Amino acid sequence: MKFIPQEYKVKDEPMKNFIDKDEIWDFINNADTSTENVRAIIAKSIAKERLDLAEVASLVQTTDPVLIEEIKEGARELKRKVYGKRIVLFAPLYVGNLCANNCEYCGFKASNTTAKRVTLDEKQLIENVEALEDNGHKRLILVYGEHKKYTPEFIAENVKSVYKVKKGNGEIRRVNINAAPMDIEGFRTVKEAGIGTYQVFQETYNTEAYTKYHTKGQKSNFENRLTSLDRAQEAGLDDVGIGALFGLYDWRFEVLGLVRHTNHLEACYNVGPHTISFPRITDALDSNVSEEFIVSDEEFTKLVAILRLAVPYTGLILTAREPQEIRKEVLQYGCSQVDAGTKIEMGAYAEDAKKEQKLDSEQFQINDERSLADVIDELIETDYLPSFCTACYRAGRTGEHFMEFSVPGFIKKFCTPNAILTLSEYVEDYARPESVEKGWDLINRNLVDLEPKLKAKVEERLEKVKEGERDLYF
Repeated sequence: MKFIPQEYKVKDEPMKNFIDKDEIWDFINNADTSTENVRAIIAKSIAKERLDLAEVASLVQTTDPVLIEEIKEGARELKRKVYGKRIVLFAPLYVGNLCANNCEYCGFKASNTTAKRVTLDEKQLIENVEALEDNGHKRLILVYGEHKKYTPEFIAENVKSVYKVKKGNGEIRRVNINAAPMDIEGFRTVKEAGIGTYQVFQETYNTEAYTKYHTKGQKSNFENRLTSLDRAQEAGLDDVGIGALFGLYDWRFEVLGLVRHTNHLEACYNVGPHTISFPRITDALDSNVSEEFIVSDEEFTKLVAILRLAVPYTGLILTAREPQEIRKEVLQYGCSQVDAGTKIEMGAYAEDAKKEQKLDSEQFQINDERSLADVIDELIETDYLPSFCTACYRAGRTGEHFMEFSVPGFIKKFCTPNAILTLSEYVEDYARPESVEKGWDLINRNLVDLEPKLKAKVEERLEKVKEGERDLYF
């Protein structure tokens, strides 16, 4: 059953500001970091029980190296229990970088007159989708600046265009969106286009820091952004993603802010966010960010493990802002989705040559430029199960329905078989010759762990994949 703290059931109201900074700091400043308490909290999470804010605060305040390692080991165990070995892969596709906001950390801010402004037309959009399909991608997130040009109708038409692109065995089966907050009617418009998850990141949950870094445009309205996903829920769009940009304010406060946001959505709508993202500040053109709250690698790896323990059933998204070695480490702490083969310059996927990143054409610096094939090879070599699965979205297992499946642990009965099937498609259609055998070896090793009747069904569908059928799922 879902965890909804009683105090939030009572006081939380839809579309009301639910962040009380004094409350959050009280939890942090009064945290019980005794060995006995921290170990009890870890054990509670491993039992797949949601943590409350006081318990999360105890974890963020823990400084004992022995206990920090136990937090990380707890996150590893929880990931194994809830998600198994699968890692879902996706790519971001930047459609337009026109923007009316002034966000001090962003290369696309309105005051940045040297940034190259581009909006992909339909032909360019299709060319980039085809290039992504040629590499084997099945899941995209379309990314937009906040500008009057990028209306709900504009985004909906982009989504419809992407779904129509079929090249060879390639197709995009899930289109997620990262764009400006909308009103209720706008969210209904994009929902009707068949989107998957709609992401709106608060960036920072501290109002003073928020005001400091967001100086112009609609995004400067803290409460409008904070309640945007309430409007999505009111519109019937129950598959949403939240996030914070770590480095704008104290990372401990942001972790509790993310959990508080999760509690609010559950209290008001009976379903939390489908995903949580936790990008760190990286270089951007004309960036103006204080170094006071920069998050170290040590702090970052710790906070990822804490987030996994805090919200066992919420997907954690790890981005290419992080370098390869950090991505490899924190995958084990509970991340369930990663981008791969990432390019964030408008139109870059359709360009043939590899070229150096240019911050005048990109929102920020990425630190893992490996191809999808390279990322998949590393996942296979480290015994993860790469997945392009979109079955839950298309079978209606989203929002509260997703929670019904995932909370009891039943989701593994769908996730592992579907990951195996989507990996088999990739191996047959796109894998490099030297990766084909490794891919099938991994598939066979994962088949062994399935219950006999389910294994037989998966093996039957794998034969169909080898014969040329595609898009088979449970």
